[in-house]
Amino acid sequence: MSSGSALHRNGLRLLAVALLAAGSGLVQRPAEAADPFLRRTPTVRAVEQVGPAVVNITTEQVVRGGNPFRGFGGNPTFERFFRDFFVPRAPRTTQSLGSGVVIDRMRHVLTNEHVITRADRIFVTLADGRFFEANLVGADPNNDLAVLRVETDEEVPWIAPGDSDDLMVGEPVIAIGNPFGLSNTVTTGVISAQNRSIRAQDRVYHGFLQTDASINPGNSGGPLLNAAGELIGINTAIYGGAEGIGFAIPIDAAERVVRELIRKGEIAPVWLGLDLQDLDEQISEVLEVPERLTGALVSRVRPGTPAAEAEIARGDVVTSVDGSGVANARGFYEILERSTTGQVLALGVWREGSVREVKVRSEEISDEAVTELGEQMLGMHLRLVPGGGFAVREVRRQSGAARIGIEAGDRLLGINGKALDGEEALRRAVLDLRGRARALIVVQRGRGRYHVTVPLG
Repeated sequence: MSSGSALHRNGLRLLAVALLAAGSGLVQRPAEAADPFLRRTPTVRAVEQVGPAVVNITTEQVVRGGNPFRGFGGNPTFERFFRDFFVPRAPRTTQSLGSGVVIDRMRHVLTNEHVITRADRIFVTLADGRFFEANLVGADPNNDLAVLRVETDEEVPWIAPGDSDDLMVGEPVIAIGNPFGLSNTVTTGVISAQNRSIRAQDRVYHGFLQTDASINPGNSGGPLLNAAGELIGINTAIYGGAEGIGFAIPIDAAERVVRELIRKGEIAPVWLGLDLQDLDEQISEVLEVPERLTGALVSRVRPGTPAAEAEIARGDVVTSVDGSGVANARGFYEILERSTTGQVLALGVWREGSVREVKVRSEEISDEAVTELGEQMLGMHLRLVPGGGFAVREVRRQSGAARIGIEAGDRLLGINGKALDGEEALRRAVLDLRGRARALIVVQRGRGRYHVTVPLG
């Protein structure tokens, strides 16, 4: 008998035995006997718990002006005819999409500021399909956070914020949002890193969580959860040109902002009472600062301020704020812009050959201090005038403004692209100058308007 025939017969016997076993119930059918609780993972439970509190945010912005009849080969006669006689500059409505999460019984929704910026109307859609209008409670571009309130008396699902101070790199996380308008999309990943700094347009944001959970356009403002279903962050950004790199604002930082936005509608600018300047090679050599250290040199400590009370001294070098490294003077103020009134900041300070930690409590900066800062940096004494802008009443000798030819009687209209339409606009513009070496200003003299760069003092 050939070996091939024997193998064939043995194979048939094994098949027959398998069929008999299956028919007798000796072989278990996984599809019928599988335990459904084995499939209800922590991710499933977290999504079931939090998913109803995630909302889809739609905004409308009315765009006025412009020409909807740009299809006539560039012929201005036709364009003017249709614009003036048929559609007299009709406004257009644009829409944008984002995500948010309801965080309390009062129907407050936490989201990103860039989701609702310049919106004329805001709408939210719940996971159960209910659709409501929402009002803006407050927004802060420095932290890229905004708080809305759903306008309804109906009960709305919500989730209380958790904690983010004990997060571990590598622990699993869950992101829920509306990428590309696909409602309640769930993605998973891990905490890839903490305390990241990222640049978005003209701003630098510090203290972000990094995750490889997919975060796409439309996810902005949605919740980041840990494996227990606790709200630990607000999804904010994707890293341009990369995959598997997303960022979220830690919920502990977000909560400080939320409390102040609900109470005041905005985040008051703070200060510590420090004037800082960049470290150069010569100063570093004199102070014997190691090459590996970066920071900003304390050039002045103002009496009676938090920095003075914490005994920070002229000649100290600030190397970090709450664990975020300080690269230069501007970097320090960028971190400070995200702080809230009364927040205790841990500064890394280089002094006499070592870095020590100094705790400083931030305070709201006074109008008098802002005025002094503005005159110090710009070299001009200003007065608000009707119609917009500030009249230059006096120019300090030897200042940057004096060197480029600014004179009393000129009118300052803008700083670094921001129109000066009131005291608050000037206040914000001046605070944004801290740590910068120069500013682009718009000056009016007579009928002429000039864009000039002024060195800052």
